[in-house]
Amino acid sequence: MLSGCGGDNGGDDAPAGSPPTRVVSEQGPFFGECGSVTDDEVKDAFKMPGFGTVTRNSVGCVWEVSGPTGPSVSFSWYRGSPIGREAAGSDRLARPPMPVEIRGHKGFIGQVPGLLCELGLQYGDDFFHWSVTFGLFPPTTDECGVARQLAELTASRVQE
Repeated sequence: MLSGCGGDNGGDDAPAGSPPTRVVSEQGPFFGECGSVTDDEVKDAFKMPGFGTVTRNSVGCVWEVSGPTGPSVSFSWYRGSPIGREAAGSDRLARPPMPVEIRGHKGFIGQVPGLLCELGLQYGDDFFHWSVTFGLFPPTTDECGVARQLAELTASRVQE
């Protein structure tokens, strides 16, 4: 008597149509808490008064001046995630990604001039991402200059 149903799927328990699971073989770089950038370095680059809120967790940090509609800076770290998906999202949100390279690592920079800039930098299977926005406030400096300055600090301190 036969029991069970379905055929041999090679041990893959993923639903039909799901992309195959990708295993990242290396440990990857360590970017440090908040991209190894201090609150004072973010404040100095952003050229804004002190941050009202700073949120930290295991994969990123957010510095806010005055709530969700105000100026903010965020850092995110993505392990085993394709940077191309982030760049495509930037493109869909009217921030066409342009190529950028810092310390030999390629990535993208996307911008809405006078409002927002994001910069992602690839490290093997991982990448980090800085986002800078002035929200509803007038800009105090070039948002992409801030993103690049912070990305360069992170890139200079990464432990590969």
